[in-house]
Amino acid sequence: MNEIGDTTDVAGAVDAGDATSRYAAALRALHVAAGTPTGAAIRRQAAAQVPPLKVALTSWSDWRNGRNVPSGAKVADWLIAFLHGRARHRFPDYAAPPPVWWEELRQRALAERRQGAGHGGRPPTRHPSAHTPQEAESESVRRWVGVVPRAADCFQDREIADRLIEAAQDGETVVVSQVLAGMGGIGKTQLAAAYVRRVWERRGVGVVVWVSATSRPQILAGYAQAATELGLHTDPGDVEQAARRFLTWVQSTPTGWLVVLDDVQDPADVRELWPSGTAGRVVVTTRRRDAALAERGRRLVDVGVFTAAEARAYLSAKLAVHERIDTETEIDALAADLGYLPLALAQAAAYLIDADLDCAGYRERLADRRRTLAEVVPENDGLPDDHPAIVAAAWSLSIDRADRARPAGLARPLLRVAALLDPHGIPQAALTSAPVLDYLAAERRPRAAGEVSAADARDGLRMLHRFSLLGHDPQATWQEIRVHRLIQRATRESLDAVELIAAAYTAADALQVIWPPIERDQVGPVLRANTSVLRDVTATILWRRNDRAHPVLLHAVTSLGETGQVTEALAECNRLHTITLRLSGPDHPDTLSAEYELASWRGAAGDPAGAAAAFEDLLSKYVRVLGSDHPDTLATRHNLAQWRGETGDEAGAAGALEELLGVRMRVLGPDHPDTLTTRHNLARWQGRAGEASRAADALAELLPDQIRVLGPDHPDTLNTRGFLAYWRGAAGDASGAADALAELLPDQTRVLGPDHPDTLITRGNLAQWRGRAGDGAGAASALARLLEHKMRILGYDHPHTLATRRLLAHWQGQAKPQSSDSPVQRAY
Repeated sequence: MNEIGDTTDVAGAVDAGDATSRYAAALRALHVAAGTPTGAAIRRQAAAQVPPLKVALTSWSDWRNGRNVPSGAKVADWLIAFLHGRARHRFPDYAAPPPVWWEELRQRALAERRQGAGHGGRPPTRHPSAHTPQEAESESVRRWVGVVPRAADCFQDREIADRLIEAAQDGETVVVSQVLAGMGGIGKTQLAAAYVRRVWERRGVGVVVWVSATSRPQILAGYAQAATELGLHTDPGDVEQAARRFLTWVQSTPTGWLVVLDDVQDPADVRELWPSGTAGRVVVTTRRRDAALAERGRRLVDVGVFTAAEARAYLSAKLAVHERIDTETEIDALAADLGYLPLALAQAAAYLIDADLDCAGYRERLADRRRTLAEVVPENDGLPDDHPAIVAAAWSLSIDRADRARPAGLARPLLRVAALLDPHGIPQAALTSAPVLDYLAAERRPRAAGEVSAADARDGLRMLHRFSLLGHDPQATWQEIRVHRLIQRATRESLDAVELIAAAYTAADALQVIWPPIERDQVGPVLRANTSVLRDVTATILWRRNDRAHPVLLHAVTSLGETGQVTEALAECNRLHTITLRLSGPDHPDTLSAEYELASWRGAAGDPAGAAAAFEDLLSKYVRVLGSDHPDTLATRHNLAQWRGETGDEAGAAGALEELLGVRMRVLGPDHPDTLTTRHNLARWQGRAGEASRAADALAELLPDQIRVLGPDHPDTLNTRGFLAYWRGAAGDASGAADALAELLPDQTRVLGPDHPDTLITRGNLAQWRGRAGDGAGAASALARLLEHKMRILGYDHPHTLATRRLLAHWQGQAKPQSSDSPVQRAY
């Protein structure tokens, strides 16, 4: 064998020494042969066993370094088998001692440790051979300075806690400085306290100093207290000199030490006060994420909320203590409602226990808009785990500080707008848009001269990020901003009615102005999600300005439908119509607009007869309310003709559109987009009525007018090119149709994107006309690829997906020919 040298002779390497040391030496040799898998990897593999086995990172470190041996045979046997298997994979001829050798040595080690310690488990101190010189001295210097917070009730070991231990284990040669950064209520202090207890119990350090670090004077006072208790300084009045003596001591002492600076609120407070020395470790907790905290090798650890599993374990344990049993489903739902925030979970559990509620009952109160966060947590005198404030107040100080930092006065109004949008992802473009910049200039306190720029707004977002009030990831395109939902709720509840209205309309205006006319990538889903949250959290506020509904509400519905989600668009439109009818009455323009969209999406969802009937009813309302020549009346006539055609009356649709074209020419003019749309659809229905050549000629006349008025890349222009190709094919020129569609497809892909419904339709029609031109195998192959794409984008049961399946079956010789899967042309 090669590469692993002497470490491969496991049995020969452990002839001398006590059984614990021999076991550790053999284990280290086997670990090297196995490729030195990390402690985290070993822990994950153990947890994946059936039943799961538990291997804590601290235990693995103790076994490997001669501080302990596994107490359970199952874990010990699995660990040796796991490492041996990995070693054999790397070196097929590798041989380790048999399982009986390992078990006998483990039993001797346990017996020796029981005899030496007088009890089972870990003895009060490690075997002398396991001590480093620094640790040997620390046995004679054992000091605990400052008050370490007690463990929270039902404290949960967290995955991040194991990472802290792993980063600092195995005797670092330089000081290990870890900065735990995160929003208020995330559990940073509890993590630091748990780390202190674990290190102290392992006797890895001789001195622990816990400092409340909310200001520079407090840090100096904590160091001075440490100097006094360690006998380094005797003058309690000279705080700065005592602090300097303590910092000098940690630089030079071989005694292991750990300093915790809890709740650093300004990086400047720690300037020139960072402990350093080869024997020590530093842990800092802070809400700040400033670059200065990660200088000189310090490691910034971003502390997040509980995982779903950690939240479930915590709530289950907390409720079980009080003999409360809830289903796992309800516990998971409550944890999700609270965004897995440890502080909120603790206070919610205390409240529901005191109020004798189950999780479902508490969730009902939490969702009740008439209740504030302050009303669904215990009062200050009943807070659990020594919490200093209720969850709603956990971020107030950070907001105040962020608002005073440069650029002054922008953090608070920015957070107000962000509090009304999707917590999972807000576009930075929205929060740096013109409506938001105007709002920031008006709301900035103290009022500053001049305008607020987009760069100022971005700096404000970075400031909120530095104070852990939101997350800002410039690489997450269209979802750069994330805000915890409870920070959002607390922010909203701090606003009066006037402030809420101003922030709501600012957010709505921002979404409207950044919404691109052609949706690409993930912009549509993100903007729709933000609009949905805005609508839900502001109730009916967006119906108040000028007695009209904000246009972004209807825009979101249209976006849904135009990306192929017609069923969802119909449901959302129905909801919007119900609210508008209640607020504004049956004849209000918003109500009529909602009915118009509702009828359109009803037809697109597969009910053309219902759509025609709805447009016929709506037409009489528009004529009565707005008059026969109003553009909305004419648009309704247009769509009525469209849906009548879809019920089978193609000739009637063509006749109605021909009559409408004359009115639109008179009222709107020949170059109005609505006039051009009517010309397009008139040609379409002439073709559907059996006059394919006439339809192709009409579209050929229309196309240059659209290019002149709308431009070559306008969606309507591209749509006309697609239908022109289709009707040329229907008139007998299948090859010409295929060639024209092949030219159109790259333009549509470039302008609309590969997932746009019109792009997918062109791909289907191109395959169809290629097949009719004689390339049936090529048609089937192209349709098979298209079907896979449509199933991913639109879903299995979407009408366009089903149409592609029918076409594919035909070109595979399994079905009769079907008509094109071209969609109904919607009119506006």
